[in-house]
Amino acid sequence: MATVPSYTPSIWVRVCHALPRLDLTMQMRDNIFTPDSWEYQQTLLVLSSLSAIALILSLLVVLSFLIHYCCCHRSDSGNASDEEEEDDDASGGHGYSGRKGRGICCVTWVSVAAVTLCCVAIGVGFYGNSEANDGMYQLTSSLLTANYTLASIDLLVSDMVSGLQQSVSGPLTSMEDLFTGSKPALVSTRSCRRLSERVVSLLSSLTLGRALVPTDGGAGNGSDAIIGALTPAPPAITPTLTPAAASPPGPFSPGWAANTLMVNEDYRWLSYVLLLLLDLVVCLFILLGLAKQARWLLILMTVLAWLALFLSWGSLGLETATVVALSDFCSDPNTFVLNSTNFNTGTSTDILDYYLTCSRSSSSPFQQLLTQSQRALSSIHSHLSTLERDALPRFPKAEKSLREVQQILNSTEGNFHQLVALLNCRGLNKDYIDSLKGLCYDGMEGLLYLSLYSFLSALAFTAILCSLPGAWRSFAGDSEDYEDSDSESEDPFTSHQDSKRFLQWQPWL
Repeated sequence: MATVPSYTPSIWVRVCHALPRLDLTMQMRDNIFTPDSWEYQQTLLVLSSLSAIALILSLLVVLSFLIHYCCCHRSDSGNASDEEEEDDDASGGHGYSGRKGRGICCVTWVSVAAVTLCCVAIGVGFYGNSEANDGMYQLTSSLLTANYTLASIDLLVSDMVSGLQQSVSGPLTSMEDLFTGSKPALVSTRSCRRLSERVVSLLSSLTLGRALVPTDGGAGNGSDAIIGALTPAPPAITPTLTPAAASPPGPFSPGWAANTLMVNEDYRWLSYVLLLLLDLVVCLFILLGLAKQARWLLILMTVLAWLALFLSWGSLGLETATVVALSDFCSDPNTFVLNSTNFNTGTSTDILDYYLTCSRSSSSPFQQLLTQSQRALSSIHSHLSTLERDALPRFPKAEKSLREVQQILNSTEGNFHQLVALLNCRGLNKDYIDSLKGLCYDGMEGLLYLSLYSFLSALAFTAILCSLPGAWRSFAGDSEDYEDSDSESEDPFTSHQDSKRFLQWQPWL
């Protein structure tokens, strides 16, 4: 396991990474992060299926309560009719005392407790969604910064290559024509030309995002291969590059990965916000329905609670697989990056290991190339100084060409010093560590909170679905209250009999 400086896996990563893995045949598998392997995908499917099993158990529990309400309520209604009449007389006709009143109170408080648990789960979900979004934002920011560094390296290389090619084809060729009568000046000019072509050849082989360009001594092929190898980030962050092909960059581009992750993260964040709002609306209207004793509202919220139950268990399955896969990656990220063909294609393992570990004992794989380029540029500078001192007094017409070459050389040397600083491993390694911290710290914590939210909300909606049918069945409708209160007073037969009996009781009438 290659160590990453300034990064250690968190305790949650280690705990999730230590979970046993079973495939579809119930055989133990290792926990090495290999997302392209079918055996590894089977272990994630098995872990995700645990939420499906929990969903089936929840449905069985809700179904058992529904059977209890449907069957036992009918069987007990005849036996409890006399007790309910006595309870109504004792309570003044309100119907909220005795066994029925205690049942309504119990069912209502169970529903309120379940709604309270759901609200707590919603708060946890909002926090987890924010943490996961912060982690993805840090990851994409680090990728964009790394993309800016790589794009700057390519731009510097292309500028130096094009400048030296321009000096070879223009001023140096003119100087050779002018110095034909002086052998020492001609030798120095041809040495500058040869050294410039050598630097162009060396710099053309300097790449980070794809395979090394073969050094065949050609002066015109290296710069064309350098431009546009990386997909740039937005113009506000990185300079604009023109891609060499319309197909997605290969093998890997931090800018393309950052843009893809940002789009997917926006959809993920919005989906969770809508799910959380759905749960919140259901909980609030359930409380309103219990307070107003609105049977139609509770029936509607029961239907939405079924939908929320399925969504909660489904999201828990996805979160479980994501958390376990992320813990496998975060426990040893260097091994996956070094062994993955998506990263290794076109980039040597030594270069990747240099930028991923960035240890003090490791040397830059570009050290020899940079040293040779620096010596060549120094030699060109010394030859130009000799020509300026010895040849210009005899060939004043060569001054303009010499000044152009010196200007190109000064610009090339300035770009070369910037290139050396950018090729140092500290900058890209810092971006790599920041991306790991965003993904494996904040992102992992956010996913764990989202998993807790899904689990708590699933339990809450299970309890709600078990208690709500008993709650709205216990509510008395408006028609029943009306009949109970006004039936005797509005019955014409009862009124007529009472008046006739009253007349017969009066002897003087």
